[in-house]
Parts: sequence; structure tokens; C-alpha cells
Amino acid sequence: MTTLDGQPSREVARADTVVQAPSSESGAHRQTPAQVAERLGVDPGVGLSTRQVSERMAVHGANRLSEPARRPEWLKFLDQFRNGLIVILLVAAVVAGAIGDLRDALVITVVLLINAVLGYGQERRAERSLEALRRMLVPTAKVRRDGTEQVVEAQLLVPGDVVLLEAGDRVPADGRLTVAESVEVAEAALTGESQPVAKSVTAVDHTSTAPVALAERTSVLFMNTALTRGRAEMIVTATGMRTELGAIAEALRTGTEPPSPLQVQLDSLGRRLALLSGVAVVAYALSALVGGESLADVALQAVALAVAAIPEGLPAVLALTLALGVHRMARRGAIVKRLASVESLGAATVVCSDKTGTLTLNEMTARTLWTAGRLYDVSGEGYGTAGAIRVPGADDTSPTDDLRDAVLPFALCNDAHVTDGYFVGDPTEAALVVLAAKAGVDADQSRTELPRAGELPFDGATKYMAVFHTAPDGRARVHVKGAVDVLLGMCTHVLTQDGVRVLDEGHRDEILAVTGQFGSAGLRVLGAATALMDGMPSEFTPDALPGLTLVAVAGIADPPRPQARDAMALCRTAGVAVKMITGDHADTAAAIARELGIDGDVVTGAELDRMTEEQLSQRIDDIGVFARVAPEHKVVIVRTLANRGHIVAMTGDGVNDAAALRAAHIGVAMGITGTDVAKEAADVVLTDDDFSTIVRAIGEGRAIYVNIVKFVRFQLSTNIGAILTLLSASLVGLPSPLTAAQLLWVNIIMDGPPAMALAVDPARDDVMRRPPRDPRERILDARRLLSIGWTGAVMAMGTVTLLAVARSYVAPDTALTLAFTTFVLFQLVNALCVRADDGPLLGRHQLRNRALWLCLAGVLVVQVAAVHLPWAHTVFGTVPLTATQWALCLGIASTVLLAELVLRAVRSALRGTGVRA
Repeated sequence: MTTLDGQPSREVARADTVVQAPSSESGAHRQTPAQVAERLGVDPGVGLSTRQVSERMAVHGANRLSEPARRPEWLKFLDQFRNGLIVILLVAAVVAGAIGDLRDALVITVVLLINAVLGYGQERRAERSLEALRRMLVPTAKVRRDGTEQVVEAQLLVPGDVVLLEAGDRVPADGRLTVAESVEVAEAALTGESQPVAKSVTAVDHTSTAPVALAERTSVLFMNTALTRGRAEMIVTATGMRTELGAIAEALRTGTEPPSPLQVQLDSLGRRLALLSGVAVVAYALSALVGGESLADVALQAVALAVAAIPEGLPAVLALTLALGVHRMARRGAIVKRLASVESLGAATVVCSDKTGTLTLNEMTARTLWTAGRLYDVSGEGYGTAGAIRVPGADDTSPTDDLRDAVLPFALCNDAHVTDGYFVGDPTEAALVVLAAKAGVDADQSRTELPRAGELPFDGATKYMAVFHTAPDGRARVHVKGAVDVLLGMCTHVLTQDGVRVLDEGHRDEILAVTGQFGSAGLRVLGAATALMDGMPSEFTPDALPGLTLVAVAGIADPPRPQARDAMALCRTAGVAVKMITGDHADTAAAIARELGIDGDVVTGAELDRMTEEQLSQRIDDIGVFARVAPEHKVVIVRTLANRGHIVAMTGDGVNDAAALRAAHIGVAMGITGTDVAKEAADVVLTDDDFSTIVRAIGEGRAIYVNIVKFVRFQLSTNIGAILTLLSASLVGLPSPLTAAQLLWVNIIMDGPPAMALAVDPARDDVMRRPPRDPRERILDARRLLSIGWTGAVMAMGTVTLLAVARSYVAPDTALTLAFTTFVLFQLVNALCVRADDGPLLGRHQLRNRALWLCLAGVLVVQVAAVHLPWAHTVFGTVPLTATQWALCLGIASTVLLAELVLRAVRSALRGTGVRA
């Protein structure tokens, strides 16, 4: 057997029929209620029997999301060691311990354990995402079973159940409407549609085979959406993991996260350092053995050199750098759940943003008003009554009696209530209540003074709502609100600057031009009309309506967040593209995009379905707005951008954003308006829902990457300097300038305080005035490798030359101490060189990192102690130095600064001739 769309289905055998449970893509929206009822073997007036429910529950299971397979906690901890650099350090620790160097083995092991513990706390987000989805399920549902209405646990629903819903209820499963009386449903969390969607029992496009977007399936309801108006009955067509919500949960469970740019970089660095370490150790061992040194001494020195060749402090410093960045971002309104996400955001080249609730307020607001032949601008945003109605360019904002009379129908023909910025009811009606308040009309007071005598509820078919009141003179007054084109067909007169006049073709054309202008601006357009009647009708039917007078037309929209405009400008300055991805209509999305300054083509979900992967890949960089998209479209967009080489940040707040948040390099959820699902699936949660916080986070991420580069360059300069110093001394027949203990000493004091201080270096002022770095750029590109090699060579040359010359003038122990001290001081001067990867080497910025200066002073003090304290003489083999000898060491160490200035001068000269350097 197959489902309604021809897909294989699960069957429930009965004595008289075979019942199928169509999936959420079964095409129930294309079928009539009778067809769905027949296929599911249910009479909507009676419901399922107890026996049928039991049978179907045995086949389909409970109406809840399936439990994911949980990864053992010990495996999550071991995952922290799945990194090339970490593996190399583990091997070094094992080798050091095997030859008796327990001190170094212990230091490396402790550093790696600290790094693993810091990363372990960031795991298990996928499990929490599914738990949040389960918490969102409706606990109970009203059903019709065995001919009676019952309230049951939502998890006990099965395909074929008849569910009864009223305004304010959440939908407990996916289902096909069989009764829909003035039904509107809020689907923003699932589809991104900012306005409630009108629903009906009419099948959707039943003659076409083309896919229908979720937002356009007006004959079905989806799990966890909410009725904002009307009364409905539906037949359950899908439960649990077969629902649209279940499809998102499955995507979250099976989706994978791309590695962060930093993870890719560190893996590459680990492989390169492993090769460098191996070559250096082999070369030194062969040279030393040929020179006549004992095998034991060579082995101990080789292990020390191997450890020195690898910056074992990198994982700890990296964790500290990211953790400090996380702390700074938390104070600015962004909670980071995954340390590497900070750096990933700094590498972002594209931000894909949901529209509703992210770029916009998710609060419907009247933006403009037309009445009596005049256009008015409406200020203020959201459901607060602060704001005014004024003619463009005019200063007077005092509401007039004519203006109050014009908006009165919007207040009376309305069921919403607004109090202190909060509303109950339909969001569009709430926007009209706020509009009336800005004109001086208190909706609640007006309804009390003019009680409703009767009404014609809004209906998706008629597209209007009418209410009847008793006027002060005893006659009846009717107010009507609805689609302007429908009202024009019901009106005989129109309010003009000269009073009420007959609605002729000229007036009709003027009104249609206004509505067209509003519509092209992405506004939802509603009209208001009124009429006096001699007496109250005996029945409130459409036939009872007299010829109406059109008095006002309002344009309503979900406005952009004020901060989002500035954030867009900052993104453009920083070279970060922004793409809007929404389930809303194309015209509405395009209007918001224009207002925010988002450039590019507008493409709908239906157009995406017709594109091949190659076509989308070719066009995607030129597309600025994706409208009417389904959740799976968002994931495709994110992955296509990633395949194009982009680092993608995805923002969102709804259930429909969750899978794309996971698919992106970094997911950013809204903390206030965001659903639990979005927050759990994201890497970063914005506590202030401020889009500009993302831009600040990008700057923070860029600064962190720059600091990581500084540390790597600083540490590897030390490592290369040590390798070249030992190799060159061995090749020219000199004794080793650095003993194993001295190498470890240099490693400890340079991996420690100075490196930590570089990790907190303040960001340069121009960090957000530069384009994003190339995601394929290596931490150690050719330019930086040249700088590291050049600096290491200068260190080796200075140290070995001093050793060779000093042996002719001072005792051998003094010469070795001079070489040891000079090499340490080289590192102190180099810490200043690496702070400016480009730009001026010396300047005021060198004074901005107080921590670094304190650390350098501390290292100098402990080096003095290592040279002059008696106990240190035994450990390091040093002897005291005179003040003149200290000055000599410092002078030679300063040559690394001169060497850096020379290198930059050469590069500048080459760039001036057009040579890349």
C-alpha cells in the first residue's frame, strides 16, 4: 500500500478496511475532508473507537519525539583529544616518561587534561534540542471518540483522531481541517510567516503535482502552531516523528556540524609541527652522535628538543583566549555555548538571518494611514501607544475629531485588547487598536460606550468583519473592516476632504492607487467603512449590510528593528554579506530588505525547488532575499554557501530555524523571542535579541584570531630559534648552548605568562574596517613562516655567535650562561615584535597591554633568579653574570627588533614595485 502521495506507508489492519497513516508530506492538504476521512477510516462526527485507538497506537506509537541514541559520557570526554596537535603532545609526554623525564611528562599531561575539561562542558546540545522539542508538545487535547468529546493526553493521539480546537489552543499533531470557522493560525515559529494564516477546509491546488510550501497549505494544521481566531476540527494525519516538527527533530538528530575554521587550522598546524619536530630531532641526533656525544645524552636532549618544537601551551592558551572572549561577549548580551564558536563567527563571510523576530520586531505596526484623501505617516513601533499620526512634513501631531471618527471602525470592529505593550488576540487587530490610540481613540472605552449588538465574524472567504451598534439617536451603526478591494464593492460613498461623496471611478482609482502603493511597500492593507441604518436588522447576515462609506485605509507591517539598520551598515563595512531567509511573502521580505539595505535578487522557495544544486551555487552570491522557504530550504542554502567556501552564520528564533542553525558554522538564536528549540540548537544565544550584537561578536572573533596568530608566531619563533641554535652549534663543533633543563625552562616561562598576556591583547581599532580573512588562509601562511624563520635565525645566530666569541674571553660556564640568558631575552623582545603582524611596529598600541608588560617584567625577574640564586646553579648549570654582561645580552637580544624592522622595510619596498610580499 502507499500513502496519498504514492510513498510506502505503515498499515493498520481492521476487519472492514485498511487504515493508513500518511506522513506529513502525504498530500492531505490536496485531498477533501471526506477523502482523508475515508482513507483513515474515521467518521468525523463520531471519531475513532477505543479499539481503533488501541490498534493504531500499537502500530504508530505515542505522539512524541523519538529518543536519540545517547553517546557515552566517557566517549564525549575522549573526543576532546581528537586533534592532531593533542595527539603529538600525548606522544611526547609518553616518550618523556619512558626515558625518565617525568617532570616534563607531568607538565604536558596536566595541560592536556585542563584543555579537555574546558571543552567537555560544551557538549550534548543535540540531546537538549530534542528535549526542548518534547517540552513544547501540548500536554492535552480535546478529541471526539466513540461519539463523545473527551480530553486526553496529547501523546495518546493517533492518525484518524478527530481533534477539536478553539482560539488560543495549540495544535497537538498535524491534521486535515474538517471544520474551520473564521480560523487563523500563528505559524511564525514553523514557517516564518509573520502574520496569522487564514485556514479553511478547501483543498489546496488539488489538480497540481507541484510541491506546496508549508505556509500555503491552508487546509491543514501543524503540530505546535496556535489558533489565534475561530474554531476548528481536524483529522489527525501524522503524529510524533511523522509530523513537520518531527522532521525538524530528525534533522537535528542526524545533522552534523561543520568543523570550525580554527579546528581545521589547528589540525593542519599539528601535522606540520609533527613533521618539523621529526626532522629537527633526527637532524640533531645524527649531528650530535657524529660529534661524539653519548647516546643517553643525545636521547635526553632529543626529547627536550621535540617538546620544544611543539607549543604544548597552545591548547591551554587557546582555551583561555576563547573563554575570555566568551566572558566579554556575555557582558555584551551574547551567551556562547561552544568556545570555538567565537572564533568561527570572527571568520564569518555571510550572515543568513531569519526576518521575523530577528531583523524585525515580530510586532505588527500600522505604518501609514489614508483617510479623506490625505496620507498620514504613523510613528512608533510595536504594541506601545507612544507615537503620532501626522501628515508628512507637518509639525502638528494633535489628533482631530475627523481623524478619530475615521479610525473608530478599526477600534470597534476588533476583538484584540492591548495593555502596556502586551496584547491578547490577533496581532493585526492589536496593531489597529494601537493605531486608534495614537489618534486619540481608546478601544476598550469605545466598546463600553458602544456595546456590540451583533456581528459578522471575519471569514477567509468573505475577507471582512462587520459589527453592529446602537447609535445615540437610536438608529443602528455598522462598522466594517476588511480587504480594500472587497470593501470597494460594498461601498457607495467615500470620505473626502469635502466630506462624504459618492464613490465614483475617480475616487475608486485613487483608493486603488493608494492600496497599490502600500502593497508594493510590503504592507498589509486593510480598509474601514461605516454606515447608518434606520433600525437594527432582525438577522445579522451579509444581506443586512447597507451601502457603506469607505473612511480609511491602513498599511500594516512588522517593522525592522532600529538597531538592525546600523548593524547592516557595520556588516557592509566589515565585508560581511547578509542574506534574509524567511517564510514570509516575497513582496514583504523585499520591502524590509530595501529598508535595511540588503542588496541582491529575491528568490522564493518554489524557485529554489526548480533549481539544480549547480544553478543555486552559481546564483547564491547574488541573492539577497529568500522568501516563502521551508525549513529544508534553509539547510540547503546554508550548505550551498558553505560549499562555496563561505563561513556561514545563521540567525533565527523559530522552530523552523533549528536545523539550519545546526547546519551553519555558527548558529545564533534570539534569547527573548526565540523558541527553546532554536536556543538549544544554536551556538550563541543573544540575550537582548539585538542583531547588532552579532556584529560586535564578529569583531570579538576577529580579535581572538589575531591574538591566536600572535601566540603561535611568538611560540614558534622560540621553537625554531631553539632548533636552529642546537643544530648550528652542533654543526660548528660547539657544545650545546642550551641544556635539557634550560630548554624546558624556556618552554615553561614562554608558554606561560607572556603567551597568556598575548591572548588578551586588545583589538586594533581597524578590526571591523577590514574584509573577512580568507577561510582557506592558514595560520602560518608563507609571509608568517618567513617572519618566524627569519626571527629564529636571528636568535640562533646571536646566541651561537656570542657563545663562540665568549669562550675566548670567559670561562666555559660563563659563556654558556651568557648564551642561555641571551636566548631568554630574545623571547622578551620578540613578544613586542609579534604584537604587530602588520602596521607600525612601534607605537602607542605597544603600551595598551598592561598584562604583557607585567609578564615580561616577571620573566626577567625569574631569569635573574635562575642566573644568580645558588640553588638554580645546580638545576640549570648557570653562574652569576656582571652588569656589563647583562647589558651585552640585552643588546644582542635587541637585534631581533632591528631584524623585524629590516624585514618590513624590504617587504614595503617589494610591494612598491608590485611584488607580493
